[in-house]
Amino acid sequence: MLKQERADYIAKRLAKLYPDPPIPLNHSDAYTLLISVLLSAQCTDERVNQVTPDLWKLADNPYDMAKVPVAKIRSVIKPCGLSPQKSKAISNLSKILINEHNGEVPADMEALEKLPGVGHKTASVVMSQAFGVPAFPVDTHIHRLAQRWGLTNGKNVTQTEKDLKKLFPEDKWNDLHLQIIYFGREYCTARGCDGTVCEICTTCYPKRKKPVATKKA
Repeated sequence: MLKQERADYIAKRLAKLYPDPPIPLNHSDAYTLLISVLLSAQCTDERVNQVTPDLWKLADNPYDMAKVPVAKIRSVIKPCGLSPQKSKAISNLSKILINEHNGEVPADMEALEKLPGVGHKTASVVMSQAFGVPAFPVDTHIHRLAQRWGLTNGKNVTQTEKDLKKLFPEDKWNDLHLQIIYFGREYCTARGCDGTVCEICTTCYPKRKKPVATKKA
């Protein structure tokens, strides 16, 4: 298969497996999604979903969160890891949203990336999942699978994002982001598949015998 043929097959197969992929982080609006995605850095979505109900009891909007002491935020989110940095970021970005954005999460990539603790991937997730703007956030699952499937050379997540955007139609980006994550967790796992096991790997590369050494993000 040529690269574009692989991409077309992958898109069709994932659409059949996950026709309406749900957002894995529990949230009620753009603000709670933003905080949940921030918490998910180096943490599982499952753990985030266990922690956020207690956090929302403290505050589920920037006005209330800005009044919560950083130490209190930290005590609640500690199971997510990196709690010193994340608690400060949550407090500070809440204040910035109030002072600069009328308490609303901006539907603007550049404005989001300026918020404390919010990088390009987090901003992309919020743009795509909260506002429906086409984006292709690349996490470790997507970076790994894109390499195994021969869709990118895997130099870094920035290059992987550019390569995937070229291969897939813009109106499919938001669903594909989630579909690839779900497939990576269920079938093409970091240890369970080495590029020679799962259905998509074996279909794209039926003659592949050696494991694929993927480059980390």
